[in-house]
Amino acid sequence: MTSSELWTRATADRYDAEEAETSSAAVLGPTLAFLAELAGDGRALEFAIGTGRVGVPLRERGVPVVGIELSEHMAAVLRRKIDEDNLPVVIGDMATTVVPGEFTLVYLVYNTITNLLTQDEQVECFRNAARHLEPGGRFVIELGVPPLRFLPPGQVAVPFDVSERHLGFDTFDLVEQILVSHHFTRDGDDGRYRRDNSRHRYAWPAELDLMARIAGLEMERRVADWDGAPFTQDSAKHISVWRKPT
Repeated sequence: MTSSELWTRATADRYDAEEAETSSAAVLGPTLAFLAELAGDGRALEFAIGTGRVGVPLRERGVPVVGIELSEHMAAVLRRKIDEDNLPVVIGDMATTVVPGEFTLVYLVYNTITNLLTQDEQVECFRNAARHLEPGGRFVIELGVPPLRFLPPGQVAVPFDVSERHLGFDTFDLVEQILVSHHFTRDGDDGRYRRDNSRHRYAWPAELDLMARIAGLEMERRVADWDGAPFTQDSAKHISVWRKPT
């Protein structure tokens, strides 16, 4: 077991409803096209596959997908959508769990590498990706750039969403590279809000590149989004691709 926090049954049951916008065809289209192109005629392995927000539609595009998921509750929601024969899922953590065979693509999206709360575990995640890749295969990560430029001296919190039904902000421990995401979600029309929070270890793009080198992977490209926009100093996130040498 790694340091990742387990998703509960209640969180898993409401996850798809809360992520309806990011699960839409319009939003997912570029993601699926990007991943399918890299997978080619081979198999894809998704670390932290969750409820199958990406894995299920990628499988429907014809890419054989296997998943690793720490939360049995999240995997149970996925299983309502697709059977084990069409999309196998192994319960375990993404830093150490091994599944049979080799893959042309291993991917980890939606900031999920930050669920591993130590640098050592994040390095092991890269090593695990390399372990599963065939020569020439790629490891893809989608990750936000830490928004520390928004922190004036003495401030430790940055808002990321202020909307009618949701208030979200991150607080930062700059020494340990830990952020806590705080969510206040309005559940009904009676004015009540549900409070949730989760811990994450943020990492810089250059730090990930070093993790990749430790795992024997080579940087291939980095873009700002799934559409392939150039990555710049003002980019809020990055899609990074590393390749296993042939």
